[in-house]
Amino acid sequence: MVTGDHQTLALVLFSAFVAVTLGITTWVSRNRHGSAEEFYAGGRLFSPMENGFAIAGDYMSAASFLGISGLIALYGYDGMLYSVGFLVAWLVVLLLVAELVRNCGRFTLADVVAARMAERPVRIAAGTSSVAVSVLYLVAQMVGAGSLVALLLGGTGEAARTWTVIGVGALMVIYVSLGGMRATTWIQIVKAVLLMAGTIALTVLVLIRFHGDVNSLLSTAAERSGHGTAFLGPGLRYGGDWTARLDFISLGLALVLGTAGLPHILSRFYTVPTARAARRSVVWSIGLIGGFYLMTIVLGFGAAALIGSAEVRASNASGNTAVPLLALDLGGGAGSTGGTVLFAVVAAVAFATILAVVAGITLASSASVAHDLYASLRRPGRKGYGEVAVARVAAAVIGAVAIGLGLLASDLNVAFLVGLAFAVAASANLPVLLYSLFWRRFTTRGAVWSVYGGLVPAVLLVLLSPVVSGSPEALFPGLDLQVFPLQNPGLVSIPLGFLAGWLGTVTSPEPPDEARHAETEVRALTGAGAA
Repeated sequence: MVTGDHQTLALVLFSAFVAVTLGITTWVSRNRHGSAEEFYAGGRLFSPMENGFAIAGDYMSAASFLGISGLIALYGYDGMLYSVGFLVAWLVVLLLVAELVRNCGRFTLADVVAARMAERPVRIAAGTSSVAVSVLYLVAQMVGAGSLVALLLGGTGEAARTWTVIGVGALMVIYVSLGGMRATTWIQIVKAVLLMAGTIALTVLVLIRFHGDVNSLLSTAAERSGHGTAFLGPGLRYGGDWTARLDFISLGLALVLGTAGLPHILSRFYTVPTARAARRSVVWSIGLIGGFYLMTIVLGFGAAALIGSAEVRASNASGNTAVPLLALDLGGGAGSTGGTVLFAVVAAVAFATILAVVAGITLASSASVAHDLYASLRRPGRKGYGEVAVARVAAAVIGAVAIGLGLLASDLNVAFLVGLAFAVAASANLPVLLYSLFWRRFTTRGAVWSVYGGLVPAVLLVLLSPVVSGSPEALFPGLDLQVFPLQNPGLVSIPLGFLAGWLGTVTSPEPPDEARHAETEVRALTGAGAA
């Protein structure tokens, strides 16, 4: 049970971080000239190291810190799939997209595709998919914030959970509206430093508790898991029948391929001055992210060993509170000064993680609305509002939608929710991005069909899956609309996205624009003409 001391200290640390980040936002808002380049890309003035830390801060979300460790604490080996998948995905980003995206685009994914296609239909399609992915990702962060505060208040604070989700949404709108990319980047850098420091401290304490003996840690985790040695082998969550095994493959595909299609990650490559700097940013981020995900494995098994899987599940059915409970135990247990301090620090770091990530996602999605959707749908010659003004309004609307969905999905694991966002990104965004960069014959019809051919099946399959209805853990357990047996749609929707892009291209009435492709290829490989 969380005591009043935990609540007070954690709230003080929450408030301190919020005050610091609001101070950064206010300072940045006084030192900018309000251009689209400043708002969307921070003036492209960040160094590779700064951007690498910001990418890591953007990527290491509540799903990583709370969700993955919780899944490992509940399911052992099978939970590690998330750590491995999230890390391996960065090799795809580094080798295939980072440098080319920086050279071909200005602010969003649609810029890359529209460079050689008819702009209007392509921007509408890519902007729609980017907003869909961003909202799904935001929901996971909202759920993480609610779980954290519910634990802080002893599991009885439903009203507080609701107000916390609303408060996080309001803060992210303030960060984005006032500070744009520059403020968001510095918030992410501060958060990355705090998260790495907190994770290293917890990892060291877990290893000290077991005298550096990893075998002892794993065997104790297996004993207290309730599953014995099966906890350390594959199959506890994704074993058994064919459905579970296919879900395992589907999730792995989504995690490995989804990162390269995430709008808030792609937008970070535009904040550095050159493509070489974008590539070096990814190298920095891989180092930070790799170390972090290795430590989440220690934290997950540590929670199973020291807290016990049953107690973790009793606190939160999806395991989202495993790390805060672990911190409480490592500090000396409930009621101790050490436990109070360590729990409060971890809770504050987790809260900072959520705030920083939602700011980055909200900025990327509002940029898609203003730069892609609004600019494409506005009638030619008609006087309209500036893109930056529209982006600020879009941030508020997207925040409201994410708040509502976050309250609805409050009992789902945050890492699992992010897995769904990755599946949609890999289905709708990655095929059109790779085709645009590497296929000379790719056409406008192929681009539009590729986006919708991945986006529509991915969203539809989620709606018809056990995630939404037909199971006790579903969003609507009282309904039964389940037709699709898998929880993650990636195994079906990702190939459909690539197939739709190919089919649209080969049936396209207009020939591919060879000249524009050649121009895009030269720009992608050399950076000539890049913004």
